[in-house]
Amino acid sequence: MKTTTIILLAICLIILSSCEQKTDTNAMLENSETRTELFDAIASNNNYMTEFMGNMQGNDHAMQMMKGNQNLMGNMMKGQGMQMMMNDSLMSMNMMQSMMKDGKMMNQMMQIMHKEGMMSEDCMNTSLKMMNDKGMNMGGMHN
Repeated sequence: MKTTTIILLAICLIILSSCEQKTDTNAMLENSETRTELFDAIASNNNYMTEFMGNMQGNDHAMQMMKGNQNLMGNMMKGQGMQMMMNDSLMSMNMMQSMMKDGKMMNQMMQIMHKEGMMSEDCMNTSLKMMNDKGMNMGGMHN
């Protein structure tokens, strides 16, 4: 009887331990459909997206990729995207601090603002000259 109880207990423990699933995130992300579903879930949920953006801002590689993406900069300046960012004071502050450290990014943003009619040519040139005079590497005055 004692032996049977020990054997049944051992079998139950084996069965219960086999039910535990361990998720390999790299394997999940290799599947393009799963990856797209994850991206869509994050992008459509405010809390997930806020957390994701916080993680991106804390990651040097992600920040370098965003800075180098001119399409992203252009899209942020169009439509409701810029208005939404400006309404979020923490996001605005983080964005401005990042841009103030990166003259090339400031140059690109001013070029976009000028192109979209948000900044006059004189204002853009004066701002670029002032920042250049203060020692900021503006990455060239014009595209």
